[in-house]
Amino acid sequence: MIDVLVVDDDFRVAEINAKYVGKVPGFRVAARAHSAAQALAAVERAPIDLVLLDHYLPDQTGLELVHRMRERGHGTDVIMITAASDVTTVQAAMRLGALHYLVKPFTFAALRTRLDSYAALRRTVDRVGGRGVAGQEQVDRIFGALRTTPAPSSPGLPSGHSEPTTDLICDVLHQADHPLSAHEVAAETGLSRSTAQRYLRHLEQVGRLRLSLKYGDTGRPEHRYAWVAP
Repeated sequence: MIDVLVVDDDFRVAEINAKYVGKVPGFRVAARAHSAAQALAAVERAPIDLVLLDHYLPDQTGLELVHRMRERGHGTDVIMITAASDVTTVQAAMRLGALHYLVKPFTFAALRTRLDSYAALRRTVDRVGGRGVAGQEQVDRIFGALRTTPAPSSPGLPSGHSEPTTDLICDVLHQADHPLSAHEVAAETGLSRSTAQRYLRHLEQVGRLRLSLKYGDTGRPEHRYAWVAP
């Protein structure tokens, strides 16, 4: 089994990512962390094969954490899973040895593709490693194991929608004891109001949410959404 540390400052996102990891054969979640300090402690406490690492953490950035890990001699493999999409951060992650870089929001299929390629890399290295020295053919095989093909969109989700974001919004509505507006959902999830509204509209159309109207002093009704029990 490949032991994975899931690192994300958002508890709900970490839970979703952990569930995704648990769906991929050969992988298991060894620990979760919500800060750089917790992540470093987890790596030093028990053997970790792979870290799924968010960049935006409350105490340090994910890349600063990777740098500290390397300084302390931890060669743990890293796949970045983050909303940080600027080229500077992506290049820095490459230079620090991140094996993949997955931009949020993403689908389960996209994450599974990266995990499968990582598992293929480990198998390839294990086969070549016993020889002590790798020729060009073996080197090409090792680097080729990390190549991925674009993951297809999740069935049932419109283009531009992702499973983690959908799950995050559903979780908020499921736990709410009263209908919520798009503004309230955005505040709870950290999404923009327009993104929250787009997902809420889709979930209402497919019957997972119930739409109601609340009229205020302005006369314009506010759309409010409630979870529909299956």
